Order: sequence, then C-alpha cells, then structure tokens
Amino acid sequence: MRKILVSAGEASGDLYASLVVEELGRILPGTEFFGCTGPRLRAAGVRTVVDAASLAVVGLVEVVSHIPRIYGEYRKLLAEARQQKPDLAILTDSPDFHLRVARKLHQQGVPVVYLVAPQAWAWRQGRVRQMRRTLHRLLCIFPFEEEFFTRHGVPTTYIGHPLAGLVRPALGRDEFFRKHRLAAERPLVTVLPGSRRGEAARHLPALIDAVRRIYRERAVNVLLPASVTTGAAFFSARLAGSPIQVIEGESWDAMAHADLALAASGTVTVEAALLGTPMVTFYQVTAASWLAGKFLVDVPFYSMVNLIAGRAVVPELMQRQMTGANLAREALHLLADQPARDRMKDGLAEVRLKLAGGSAAPQRAALAIKDLLEGKVTHVS
Repeated sequence: MRKILVSAGEASGDLYASLVVEELGRILPGTEFFGCTGPRLRAAGVRTVVDAASLAVVGLVEVVSHIPRIYGEYRKLLAEARQQKPDLAILTDSPDFHLRVARKLHQQGVPVVYLVAPQAWAWRQGRVRQMRRTLHRLLCIFPFEEEFFTRHGVPTTYIGHPLAGLVRPALGRDEFFRKHRLAAERPLVTVLPGSRRGEAARHLPALIDAVRRIYRERAVNVLLPASVTTGAAFFSARLAGSPIQVIEGESWDAMAHADLALAASGTVTVEAALLGTPMVTFYQVTAASWLAGKFLVDVPFYSMVNLIAGRAVVPELMQRQMTGANLAREALHLLADQPARDRMKDGLAEVRLKLAGGSAAPQRAALAIKDLLEGKVTHVS
C-alpha cells in the first residue's frame, strides 16, 4: 500500500493540504495518509500522529517558551515516519517547523513536496539553500514566487491559489442578516482578529476600542466570525459590553456581506480580496519580535493583497500604527467615501484576476505529486 505523510501546522495549511489529499484519494485510490493534522485533514481521512493545534504559535520571541513542546511533536512525527517509511511527504506552510522536518525526511530518503512556499523572497533568504537541497518539488500559490525560487535553483511549480476556486458565501445577504438578527439598514463591519488565540488576544484591545469609536459616529452591525482554532467561547468574556457580536465560523459569509472588514494580515486578507470586500489590514507582535523582524524583512508592503497588486490597495496599520483611533479613522473614511471604496474594489478585482487560475490548484498539485511518485520527475540539486 502506498503511504504519504501529510503535515500542516495551521488552519489555512490544513485546508489547502486537505484539498490536495482529497484529490490524491481520487487519482491514487488506496493510498494511506498520516501525519500532523487539523480538522480538515482529519475529515479528509488523514490519520493523526500530531495535532496541528499544538504548533500554532506566532512571533520570533513568542515561540521560545513553546520550543520544548514543539520539539516533542517534531520527534513524534519523525519517529512515525521512520516506522511507516512513507513513499512521499507533503509539508504545508509553517516553515520554522517543516523545513526542519524536510531535512530529516530527506536524510531518511523520503521525497519531500512543499506546499505553500516560505516567504524567502521577503526575509530569511538563507532558507533557499536548504530548500534547494531537501525539496523534490515546491508548489507555490502566488504568481510572483515561481520565478524567484526557480532562479534560486529550487524545483518549483506555480499551482495557483487554492482559495480562488473555493471562497464564496453560503447564504444571500438578506438571509444572512436575518439569521444573525442584523439591522438591514445598517452597514456591516466584520472584525477578523486572527485565527490563532495568541494573535487574536493581542489584537482585541485595539479592535474593541476601534469599534466603540466607530459606533459613536454611526450605527453599524459588527460581527466577529470565530475561527475553528479559537472558537466563539474564547471571545465571550473578552467582548462583554462591546458592540461586537461573535458567531461560530461563517467567515466567508461575514466577509462577503460586509461593507468593510478589519482584517489581521494573513490568509484572511486574500479571502476578503477574492470576495471583493473593502478592508483595513493590521498586525501586531511583541516589541522584541517586531524589532528583530525589521532587520530581516525586505518587502515594500506587509499585506499579501498589496504585494500581489504591487501597490497600496488597502491600508496597513502595523505594530504601533495599530491603534483603536487609527483603525476607526480608516474605517469611518471608507464607510463614508464611496469613491474611495470603489477604487479599493477595483484594486481588489485586480488581485482576484491575478489569482483566478487557482480554481484547479488542488488538481495541479495532485498531478505533480503523482508524477513524483511514479518516477516521472526526479529531484534537481
């Protein structure tokens, strides 16, 4: 029986990897999958060795206290790989964890496919050397990445962004508003603090302050769709007395029907762009992590939406700029200024067009993996 190790360290990677596993199950029936899983990979039939939730930590400094636990999970995954001897491994995102796993698997003779490229084009370019040595194939999801990694000698295939063919609301606006008892005459502001508990907790004080300031200026509906990894209960006590209504999941509907999103920089901003939702982006880490990152990061923008567009389509409020006052000012401006909203929507349409080829991303990824398994592609080093 063919065996494939699959590992994803966070919610977006869990989703992308699950789509590829489902496609592989169709074209390679009888394959056994095991590894580091979130709920999507488990639903796709991947046997859990390590729970992906145990790896969800953000920040150069924040991760330090979690190293012993993460190292334990790392050893557990590799021990299972030694015992099971997989024919191939699919590692998804989370480069601090997975590039180390890739090196060990390569030493064991396991071909490694890496799904969702580390952002070596932005920082820590030294990773490219290791990727060149240990990866059989890098599957990238952003159009500008293929040229960069190919130029640096990493065997790379651009598959498109998996969300491009997936992101859509399940309900119409009227039905969604009725379901959550929202006032139809008021605009909807959707708050997206981040999919991990640590980043959500760090962002909430400024977001609560911003929403209160917005609310003083105009009547709005405010929703916070809790991610699978945080859960709605996480926010209950933290949001007591604020105008923010928490719902469980339904983030695509909450974005699609929003007049504006306040969105933590990350995958959710790509989702909002694909849905055409105007947004203000933000992010904060600890002061130590930010200082360390400033010396390592070399990009003109922090938001993936602006990086894909090649220009400033959406506002970015990073670190000290992320205050309740600044968020509220940007939000009130966009809610009041229809021409500004229309210009932003035009920019988001450009981003959507650049990512449009991604509807077949899982199929492209699965076919590339099938070729590797069948020996049609060899490692280039």
